[in-house]
Amino acid sequence: MKQGIHPESYRFVVFKDMSNGTSFLSRSTAPSRETIKWEDGNEYPVIKLEISNTSHPFYTGKNVLVDTAGRIDKFNKRYGKTK
Repeated sequence: MKQGIHPESYRFVVFKDMSNGTSFLSRSTAPSRETIKWEDGNEYPVIKLEISNTSHPFYTGKNVLVDTAGRIDKFNKRYGKTK
């Protein structure tokens, strides 16, 4: 493995899934200006996710469409079946 290509500034970060509200603590180098109080009483930076393994249809086994930008409705309006 090459030396010196990986960041050294890993820190604990809370990742929060905004579609269902679940959170998990992990290490990351991603920047964040917001913080959240975690279960252990400490305050950590928070990274907000649109979708994670707790809400993704592949991991949950449910066919739920998560459409935050209205792309599916726009597609159906443009290319959908007409009566």
